[in-house]
Amino acid sequence: MAHTVKIYSTQTCGYCRMAKEFLNQNNIEYTNIDVSQDQAAAQAMVNRSGQMGVPQIDIDGQIIVGFDKPAIKKALGIA
Repeated sequence: MAHTVKIYSTQTCGYCRMAKEFLNQNNIEYTNIDVSQDQAAAQAMVNRSGQMGVPQIDIDGQIIVGFDKPAIKKALGIA
């Protein structure tokens, strides 16, 4: 099953890089949204989650704040 995955990140965020590497290693397609370059997306991210921290990963509408590998795996249905 294909998932809709968006990652809200910044270029300088180490955990953002780790999250994207994890998604790449598991062949998960995602849309990267650089909130340091897109103020509207940054505001939408805060409105949705109530959090300013990155990464924020939206998997089929479920928001995961931070690089929480167990939560990401669960949301994607991978072991």
